Amino acid sequence: MEKYENRHISEMPLSSPFFRNKVERFLGENGLRMEALDVYYAIEDEDGNILAGAGLSRDIIKCIAVAEQARQEGLVAPLVSHLISLASARGILELKLFTKPENQAIFESLGFHLLASAPKAILMENGRGLERYCAYLKGFAKEGRCGVVVMNANPFTLGHLYLLEQAASQVDTLYVIPVKEDLSQFPYTERLAMIKAAVGGESEENYFLCSSSKNQFSSEKIAPGSSSWQKIGFSQSVAKNNFLPSKVVVLEGSDYQISAATFPTYFLKDLSDAAETQMRLDLDLFARHIAPALNASVRFVGSEPLDALTNQYNTLIPNAVIIPRLTAEKNYFLQGFAKNQFSDADIISASRVRKYLAEGDFHSAAALCPETTWPYLLAVLAQRALQMELDLPLKPGLVCPDSNGAHSDMDYALMQRGIAAIRPFFAPMAMADTPETLRQLGIEAEMAMMAATGGVNTHRGAIFCLGLALNAWMQGAHNEELMQNRLAETAQSIFRIQLSNNGLATTPEALCGARQIAASGYRILFEDWLPYLRTDERASSPLHLQKLLLRIMSTLDDTCVVKRAGAERAQLVKGEAEAMLMAEEKWFFAKPCEKYFSSDETKQNQLQELCDRYAAEGISPGGAADMLALTIFIDSII
Repeated sequence: MEKYENRHISEMPLSSPFFRNKVERFLGENGLRMEALDVYYAIEDEDGNILAGAGLSRDIIKCIAVAEQARQEGLVAPLVSHLISLASARGILELKLFTKPENQAIFESLGFHLLASAPKAILMENGRGLERYCAYLKGFAKEGRCGVVVMNANPFTLGHLYLLEQAASQVDTLYVIPVKEDLSQFPYTERLAMIKAAVGGESEENYFLCSSSKNQFSSEKIAPGSSSWQKIGFSQSVAKNNFLPSKVVVLEGSDYQISAATFPTYFLKDLSDAAETQMRLDLDLFARHIAPALNASVRFVGSEPLDALTNQYNTLIPNAVIIPRLTAEKNYFLQGFAKNQFSDADIISASRVRKYLAEGDFHSAAALCPETTWPYLLAVLAQRALQMELDLPLKPGLVCPDSNGAHSDMDYALMQRGIAAIRPFFAPMAMADTPETLRQLGIEAEMAMMAATGGVNTHRGAIFCLGLALNAWMQGAHNEELMQNRLAETAQSIFRIQLSNNGLATTPEALCGARQIAASGYRILFEDWLPYLRTDERASSPLHLQKLLLRIMSTLDDTCVVKRAGAERAQLVKGEAEAMLMAEEKWFFAKPCEKYFSSDETKQNQLQELCDRYAAEGISPGGAADMLALTIFIDSII
């Protein structure tokens, strides 16, 4: 067989089903399975059979394999060297890799050193990333009995807080390390901020639920909107704790705890041999490097009755202390205002919180979390509202999954980038302490949006109205009346600042269109659109949201339509939306045979005709789209 010098290294484009299947077959023949990869390179024989291959996922070399007949040709070194060069060109100067234990010497000759080992695999690195991280950790090491909690906190719940309370009571110092990998609904920066805020890392005082202090809580159930609700916030009563901030140290996460580098199947929830191998790699790395750097002798974990993979992981941890999960039975805090009912045996879990958020149920999600987490829950619901608006089909003149509407400069992917760009600003907007701070955050969000979209305004109106609503809720507006009043007050304050900066007086004439409706606190939303949305128990169904959009279009003086088509045409648009809505309502109340066998198709055809006509005329009711998202959001929080 010819030597490597005559072999060519070529990329296997994994987006092609042909090449992906080819790589999967090759890996399967060599006892490996396909992992998530950015690229895969291979050396083939003259017949196109893969002799050796290796892939790259960000800074991790994976899926290295050599066909049995080519294992004496020295094909691994050139492949790995090729991936190192490729990574270097991308600005990645340090790489990690998984391989079998018997290959350790080969990769040591290529500049890699051992990080962790398990019976069936080892993890190696060719840089000093772990060494630097451990040096960072050593700067926080203290004497005495020290413990560690590694948590994903997706998001941070009362269960996490209970775990930290129980763990901190057993040690002199407790270190908390968040999972850094951004494969969660809440990004790492938010999860880190939630943990710090909850344990007092960003304030002088720390408030948290103490289940052992149940007798400190009033037995009175507190209803949303009550005076007590306003006095103490959404959280009913909380106990003040003075030892968590002094005992708990929240550290930066890294790629060296439960990440794609050490434990990719943590996120795949797959109880396989590969999963156990990667669990053991993660635990070996922790025991060899992380724990000694922090002088930690114990690791705390919460019991895991719901997830078999995490439960298995917990049982493998040496010197682990397993804290029983917090349940509703132990936590009076849940009673009185959550929309969903909790049984005594229900555990407090992040997955349950995410489920409620997906359903648009802020109250039940917030019931499971400390107050410091609420801004981030609100942020998810604001993003959900924008996504629901974008995903809605058959929106006349607007961008949706299968149409650009009246826009030549926007499409679905661009709108997605706009949403992603402004998402990080939602939680800070919720927490802004003054209208000016909120205004500045809005400006920064617009700049981020413009940078992500190449200068296209995808969501300026949504940034403004959702920012107002996010902030209003955190300022205590927990019912419709309070929300409308707070929206009006904050909007008017921002307009006064803007007009003053421009040297203009604040007069009624200075406010028109979108500003005028904002200054009213979006009165029409509370008097018309929100009640209309709530007339159907299937409020989030596409059919009902299409009807709501038409309702908004028929009642809103949409400045986006005025700018594009003129005031006269804008009034006609309102009339056309009203006529279409009346037809929708007629179909909705049709006899079953008419409704299901004829009217649905007719309705869709007429709505499609309206969409086509508005696209041709360049009419885009962007203001109505913003108000649809705002209505969905407010429905989810009050």
